[in-house]
Amino acid sequence: MTSPEVPLPYTIAVRALCEFTAKVGDLDLRFTPSPSADEGMAGHRLVAARRGAGYQTELALSGQHRHLQVRGRADGFDAARGRLEEIKTHKGRLDAMPANHRALHWAQLRVYGALLCAAKGLPALELALVYLDITTQRETVFIEHCTAAALQQAFEAQCERFLAWAAQESAHRAARDAALQQLAFVHPSFRAGQRTLAEAVYRAAVAGRCLLAQAPTGIGKTVATLFAQLKACPGQRLDKLFYLTAKTTGRALALQALAQIRQAAPTLPLRALELVARDKACEHPDKACHGGAQDGLRPDRLRGGPLRAAGRGPCPLARGFYDRLPAARAAAVQAGTLDRATLRSVALAHDVCPYYLGQELVRWSDVVVGDYNHCFDLHALLHSLTQAHDWRVGLLVDEAHNLVERGRRMYTAELSWAGLLAARRAAPAVLKPELEKLQRRWRELNATLAADYSACDAVPGPWLEALRQAVMAWADWSEAGQGGSVDEPVAGPAPALASPGLFEPAEDGQGSVPTDALRTFGFEAQRLLRLAELFGPHALCDITRHLAARRGGIDTSVCIRNVVPAPMLQARFAAAHTVTLFSATLAPADYHRDILGLPADTAWVDVPSPFRAEQLRLRIAGQVSTRYRHRERSLPALLGVMAQQYGEQPGNYLAFFSSHAYLLQVAALFEAQHPHIPVWRQRRGMTEPERDAFLDRMTATSRGIGFAVLGGAFSEGVDLPGRRLIGAFIATLGMPQVNPVNEQIRQRLDQLFGAGHDYTYVVPGLHKVVQAAGRVIRSSTDEGIVVLLDDRYHRPEVQRLLPAWWQLG
Repeated sequence: MTSPEVPLPYTIAVRALCEFTAKVGDLDLRFTPSPSADEGMAGHRLVAARRGAGYQTELALSGQHRHLQVRGRADGFDAARGRLEEIKTHKGRLDAMPANHRALHWAQLRVYGALLCAAKGLPALELALVYLDITTQRETVFIEHCTAAALQQAFEAQCERFLAWAAQESAHRAARDAALQQLAFVHPSFRAGQRTLAEAVYRAAVAGRCLLAQAPTGIGKTVATLFAQLKACPGQRLDKLFYLTAKTTGRALALQALAQIRQAAPTLPLRALELVARDKACEHPDKACHGGAQDGLRPDRLRGGPLRAAGRGPCPLARGFYDRLPAARAAAVQAGTLDRATLRSVALAHDVCPYYLGQELVRWSDVVVGDYNHCFDLHALLHSLTQAHDWRVGLLVDEAHNLVERGRRMYTAELSWAGLLAARRAAPAVLKPELEKLQRRWRELNATLAADYSACDAVPGPWLEALRQAVMAWADWSEAGQGGSVDEPVAGPAPALASPGLFEPAEDGQGSVPTDALRTFGFEAQRLLRLAELFGPHALCDITRHLAARRGGIDTSVCIRNVVPAPMLQARFAAAHTVTLFSATLAPADYHRDILGLPADTAWVDVPSPFRAEQLRLRIAGQVSTRYRHRERSLPALLGVMAQQYGEQPGNYLAFFSSHAYLLQVAALFEAQHPHIPVWRQRRGMTEPERDAFLDRMTATSRGIGFAVLGGAFSEGVDLPGRRLIGAFIATLGMPQVNPVNEQIRQRLDQLFGAGHDYTYVVPGLHKVVQAAGRVIRSSTDEGIVVLLDDRYHRPEVQRLLPAWWQLG
């Protein structure tokens, strides 16, 4: 790789420079500092407060070497002592930190030192690497005295390692932006509605605003939104686009749209990356995420007695990861589109982990296609990198109606009494006292319950303090036995994150295999503690007593349940230059503004449907009630309507129901009464091949009825054009069950927004209905019918939430 004759200027943050040039050796996740972002900032403030007057924090520094501009903010500078500090917060034993982690920290501090000496004309400087234990608030400080000349030499050495890559990246950015300015739409003309949507997305990007875009299914929203934001990149100096989806099918559609854009502009130098979950990308799930080196950690120093290395061994793709990364990275950026298969091929060709190669390549990609978790979760990768590198980002949120429920789940955590008992049984002797204290507090909590469900205004204090002590003990023990932290902030639900190689010592101290019960409880407890720190009006704390309690046992769960994810999501939206949330079901706009915490100036566009009303016949079966208390009585009428419609117009239909139980009940009766009509059913927990087989039964020449659950895998993100699907039966309003949890949510939303019933039941339910109905008409030539099987569809308050182009009769 060589620099061009006239290199373009390139600006990079100190952290990014050192991560590129100073990381060597193994990928090692046994020590990942676990404080949250808020804890980290609090730690920095604590250290600064201890330093006294004259101590400067967040000191802006910059410098240049050849065509490379380096900038950043040093943590702290004491001019009187001539001391520059880099502050790192952590939890657990510092001597468990791998040597290459500390080497990276020193590299950052030395670069800041060089910049400071150059800015202030200092001849020498004292460098202090300060590690603050968040739990004990104790500082461990390492000192190095350097001359300005030595620091400048170290700075230039770091820059020289990056210069060729910087020149390549500058040339790529210039070529990308030039090509995007000339980019034409992928088709000779826009579909009806596509231009309206694309123009709204482009205007929002230019204005740096959020946009809520409601647009009907089947108009090509994916390619329209991607095209519009790509066109905005040069003028708005956008570094990256993040395209976020709720389901795997959404990622596939985005990659297809990017392929169309590439096909229309073959010379466009656009780098696209697909991010997938770690469990789907891992090549060695039986191995731990480290290369095996212990960095001097001695087994006889582990708490709870000597442990032998048991459980999962080191991963071969982690050993020497950073030594092989440069070649893998160079090959990957030449691939253009790195979907899951291509990324895996490049990674394995260079013997590196595909998952962590993908995380590295976020830095060097133009478009990243991933899951909501990658940007919106508590430890979201894309959000943290955006903040760390000060990127200007365009955010596209596909099928954004899903973000309400997904956002709630990201910020909800639950612990069970049964889980505590299992963890206590599996725990080593050193952990049992704290777990038994928690057990006593939990028993006291159980004794206060007057009903099977109870909601609290706050997390019970004594119980929470006992939980905190138990988690601290668990984390200390885990790090001692593991040689690293148990907390690894990656995207995805916390319970799914398996900490690599935790040891379970037996009572005799000789050691045993890892215990899933103890590990799972520790992760879930740690997550609940994090959410307890964020607790407020947006959340509920509830305690549920389960059926086992009525048989003489005790089985309760404590849940911090997110009701309004707005306080957590607002920072994610604010970090992006522009955000577009789009879906066929975003009305009423106030619902999403309130629940998601969108800015007050968020724009709204409701793209008119390109479909003619006569393409979609709609029928309300008013003699049917799908209310739970009426179901048995209305079954004959429901079956009669379905059989009659099929008899009048045989073909492929989907029938949607509110639950699997209801689905199975109706399907069994329908098969018994109409054995000549082919029927197939959605099952719980279907694999991707099984879901494909379900859809593959619907061809242009086949006939029958597929029974599915409303809101499930087949009610959105499914494209069955033409004769593959000619109709849908929707035997529900899709509203959530009326139960104690939903009633608490309704009350809280009433308090916050004055719209509890609509926000809890009506709006989410009818969103599912409209999504399911949208499977029927996918193009300007499609025709079909939707039969709404419930008398409540006649109500005005229901019909006002249905698409305006529907002609209900």
